[in-house]
Amino acid sequence: MKRIFAILAACVLAAPAFAQTSETEYQERYVLLVNRLGPAGVGIETLLDRWEADFPEDANLFVARFNYYNAKAQRSEVVAKDAAKFLGNQPVLTLKDSLGADIRYFEEIFYDDELYGKASEAIDRAIRIAPEKLEYRFCKITSLISYEKESPDMATAALLSLIDYYYGTKGVAWTYNGEAVDAEFFKSAVQEYCYTFYTIGSPTSYNAFKTVSEKMVSYNKNDTMFLGNLGSYYYVVKGDNRNAKKYYDRVLKISPEDYPSIKNCVLMARKSGDTKMEKKYLPLLVRYSPDTAEQMSAQARLDFLNKKK
Repeated sequence: MKRIFAILAACVLAAPAFAQTSETEYQERYVLLVNRLGPAGVGIETLLDRWEADFPEDANLFVARFNYYNAKAQRSEVVAKDAAKFLGNQPVLTLKDSLGADIRYFEEIFYDDELYGKASEAIDRAIRIAPEKLEYRFCKITSLISYEKESPDMATAALLSLIDYYYGTKGVAWTYNGEAVDAEFFKSAVQEYCYTFYTIGSPTSYNAFKTVSEKMVSYNKNDTMFLGNLGSYYYVVKGDNRNAKKYYDRVLKISPEDYPSIKNCVLMARKSGDTKMEKKYLPLLVRYSPDTAEQMSAQARLDFLNKKK
């Protein structure tokens, strides 16, 4: 999850050039204050008010307001959780109770709902002003994931809406931090969110992982990345080998060297005791595994199964 939060940092620090000097000066003063005091430091709100008075339609102003309210809305606490991980993260501290059992402590971010609501209004305003800037939309989705924690319903809805808008709206010159981006960039960004949903590991986040992957497949029917996601959902989350194999086979029909799909099919076969299935996929593991030791092990296993009657 840490990787995806870099998007928020990009929103705070990005300082694109503007034609009007006064807008540039506001942006530069804002970045200077943030670097010195943080996004909710003393004096930043005053600067934002003056900035808005002079340039009420400057999208970067509303990104700055988002950062200000989003930072003010948060407080961090270290709390005990009865789990090995929380939101995909390891505990910051582990102690023992009187019986010797582990007590795991995690850092958790809590939000003031009113302040977070103001942050959401600000980023929505920025998106309305500059709908082609993906960094604004990613800021919103990333912040929603942090806000909703194990139940990212609003984040999922926002991401699904963005996917429909991206593929359904023609002629948009999409950018990310001032750079033109293509469809591969967009797919990689969506996959990063899928990874985050999967890592959170709650029933709701797993469903988000599946739903977003299905949405991407609806627009990219032969995309092995999202087809593989669906195979992993059915294999790991649901324990449904039949549906998992269906998606992995679709991946391998398009990309016969796809190592994760091959490996998972071998694991499925071995765990279920399906020797026929294992013998089908072991030769692919021998051929395409990036690990020489694994190739040798797979070959030895295949030889053993072929000798066994």
